[in-house]
Amino acid sequence: MIRKEDRRLRVGVLGCGPIAQFAHLESCAKARNADLYAICDAAPDLLARMGATYEPQKMYADYDAMLADPELEAVIIATSDAYHVPMSIRALDAGKHVLCEKPTGVTIEAGQALADAVKRSGKVLQVGHMKRFDPALEAARDFVRDDIGEIFALKAWYCDSTHRYTNTDAVQPLPITSKFARKPAGNPKADLRQYFMLAHGSHLVDTARFLCGGIVAVRARLLERANAYCWFVETEFANGALGHLDLTVAVRMDWHEGFHLYGENGSVIAKTFNPWYLRASEVEIFHEKDATTRKPLGADGHFFRRQLEGLADTVLNGAAMRGADIQDGIASIRAMVAIARSVETGERVELSTVTGSV
Repeated sequence: MIRKEDRRLRVGVLGCGPIAQFAHLESCAKARNADLYAICDAAPDLLARMGATYEPQKMYADYDAMLADPELEAVIIATSDAYHVPMSIRALDAGKHVLCEKPTGVTIEAGQALADAVKRSGKVLQVGHMKRFDPALEAARDFVRDDIGEIFALKAWYCDSTHRYTNTDAVQPLPITSKFARKPAGNPKADLRQYFMLAHGSHLVDTARFLCGGIVAVRARLLERANAYCWFVETEFANGALGHLDLTVAVRMDWHEGFHLYGENGSVIAKTFNPWYLRASEVEIFHEKDATTRKPLGADGHFFRRQLEGLADTVLNGAAMRGADIQDGIASIRAMVAIARSVETGERVELSTVTGSV
């Protein structure tokens, strides 16, 4: 067990559905510097079940009541995508720090409204791009930042598997659901292009930005065939590097995710696993100067817990933010919007020119 520190961030989780059950409630319980202070859900049966399991100090059926609690310091937004921005803004306006599930929003304008709320509040908002807390990917980023020199190219792929749920159902507990759960208007999966891009493409785009910096332009193609969606995205980075991003949902094979990154003083090869295995990536870092390859173990692969600890370190100790901030969140939305516009037009699209939704 991880030893708890004396001073811990008092966290409330909004939403007790599957993502909270699989990731955030346990993260609060295990984090060295945070506690599950409160939970909030509109479904009374779900609230009672999660309260009995995790024993927070407070339980709320009303979000505003939880936000009015002066002991509460931070909120994890673990709701449907449509609620991310409005619920985050309400938390910030109430003086609470926020860890918001990705994607930050579904439009650039909504992301900017959230950025305005962050600035207005003076509070910390961290976007839940948890792959930034994969310790092996952190080691790769450190090498790219400190030693690789000029980057030539990134080839990255994120390919969901047709056997994903067979794999995850074997390792995850059954999620507790409720007929009283609050859902957004409409069906988020009605537009599968948008749904898959937001759910999966946001990870691929953020990983590319985490390693190579800002994206300035894309040219994208999409093939829909045999109930699969395959995006190939030519990517231009601000540092002059080229990229190729492959988002495919779903491949007829095991989960297939990773990247090759080539630079002046070395290269990185990475294989990343289904996130619900909580297993750090397998990374090979090749150093040109001595022609050796190093493989960081990344023994602690609980990146959901690690991202919460990162937020708490920033809030409690003033540490530099290790995760994605609101500007990273907006940049991710902007890249996904540009990909959607490029698919529609067949043209190269500069990110600075796009508006609207994915």
